[in-house]
Amino acid sequence: MGYLNTPGAHSEAQVKGWKRVTSAVHERGGRIFLQIVHVGRISHPLLQPEGALPVAPSAIAAEGTVHTYSGPRPFVAPRALELTEIPRLVEQFAHAARQGLESGFDGMEIHGANGYLIDQFLRDGSNRRTDAYGGPVENRARFLVEVVEAVAGVWDANRVGVRVSPTGAFNSMSDSDPVATFGYAAQALDRFGLAYLHVVEPVGGPMAVPGAPAVARRSDSISTVPHPERRLQLATADAAIESGKADLIFFWPALPGQPGSPRALRRRSAAQRADFATFYSGGEKGYIDYPVRAAVAAAV
Repeated sequence: MGYLNTPGAHSEAQVKGWKRVTSAVHERGGRIFLQIVHVGRISHPLLQPEGALPVAPSAIAAEGTVHTYSGPRPFVAPRALELTEIPRLVEQFAHAARQGLESGFDGMEIHGANGYLIDQFLRDGSNRRTDAYGGPVENRARFLVEVVEAVAGVWDANRVGVRVSPTGAFNSMSDSDPVATFGYAAQALDRFGLAYLHVVEPVGGPMAVPGAPAVARRSDSISTVPHPERRLQLATADAAIESGKADLIFFWPALPGQPGSPRALRRRSAAQRADFATFYSGGEKGYIDYPVRAAVAAAV
């Protein structure tokens, strides 16, 4: 646990709740994936059972603060995982996959981006291990591959996606050679025949990093999906698809404030502004109270 009030896919009670959500989405003709994540070092003892240290590949603290029930606290140095503990973490991802399948989701997205545990293993700025999970990129990608294999053992692989952020610096992340690291990771995932590879490559805003996307190589079984920030325009997105740089563009944060957004995009309607103050805040405000525009509602 790294954030307050985050939903989980651990218990039968949570499965029961998710079934209501997935049923409502399906009744309206929608599709919904469950994103699963282990935050690793992006946590704090105040958020852990019995005040335990967060775990990570190496005992390197992230910079910044984490929100706890007692207010913001600086990140602490995590405990480096023992080699014998890693299989249990892989099984936790498999358990979440089984819970997601039972909950009625249409697929799973494995969160390997934004400085969380899988990303911490992948990048050499956060992984200083000298065993089978550290050092050369083949070892640093091992945890990602094992997690994908476990989840794909529960779901058909073509219902599983993976999210990565090759150039993202969020949560104090860095890598000495992101092209080599994430190029290898993409090739290692090729054999699974995944639904997609979701590549976070912000083009504007606070998370943007200058330079070309690190994951430029494509294959028949892996599709790259850039994740633009607010400044990406529809024309830019269209050009990326037409040029073959992407198969799909994901707009965020416009989507939370735009009910019926696919229809609005087709009509080139201006997006309604999402209220950032309500993001990850709990409660219904900012989630179910955005108005559906008349033109969109008429087309439903």
